[in-house]
Amino acid sequence: MTSDRTVDLGFARLDVDRATRTGTPEVVFAAGKTPAETVACLAGLLDGGVRPAWATRVDDATAAAIRDRWPEAVVDEQARCAVVGPLPEPVGEVLVLSAGTSDGPVAAEVAATLLACGVGCRRVDDVGVAGIHRVLAVVPDLAEADAVVVVAGMDGALPGVVAGLTDRLVVAVPTSVGYGAAFDGLAALLTMLTACAPGVLVVNIDNGFGAGVAAARIARSARR
Repeated sequence: MTSDRTVDLGFARLDVDRATRTGTPEVVFAAGKTPAETVACLAGLLDGGVRPAWATRVDDATAAAIRDRWPEAVVDEQARCAVVGPLPEPVGEVLVLSAGTSDGPVAAEVAATLLACGVGCRRVDDVGVAGIHRVLAVVPDLAEADAVVVVAGMDGALPGVVAGLTDRLVVAVPTSVGYGAAFDGLAALLTMLTACAPGVLVVNIDNGFGAGVAAARIARSARR
């Protein structure tokens, strides 16, 4: 079944049937939009029948505007995500691992995306390869997950290590965390793309939303 319903706001044309085609609704990327534009986009999605409607990369001013319009909205300040409307009942589980505390905002965006997509999520933070015993401690958890998302900056080595310990697909998210030669996440990205262990799917730098959507689709497919 296909559909092409759009809501025309003048400055934006909202694809309100995207979930019907792809399983994931259009999501508002708030960066670069004014608070009023983000609120208008969320309202347009809701008017078009999208539940829940959510936005990513929400700054403080936009979060305040969303709360003013919808006091019941769920705003995750670490993830920089805002959700309006009831969350779907979660199915399955995705394990989200982060290498360090500094990777937390991107890992939080992954988790918020999974929940908005109706997929269960469990986070385990600060299991970077500098203390390999911390990674080994979560091996039993890997077998329980439908997919694993690994968020890491610096050298970006963690996804390759995890992929060598599980038969689950590993979605790797490089972050812009690191010193000068990390080149704002480029070093981590290249490490993940050249991982020795197979079964690693790499998304763009700091793209927790993309990783969450990919893992959610895997988890939903596994539970059908």
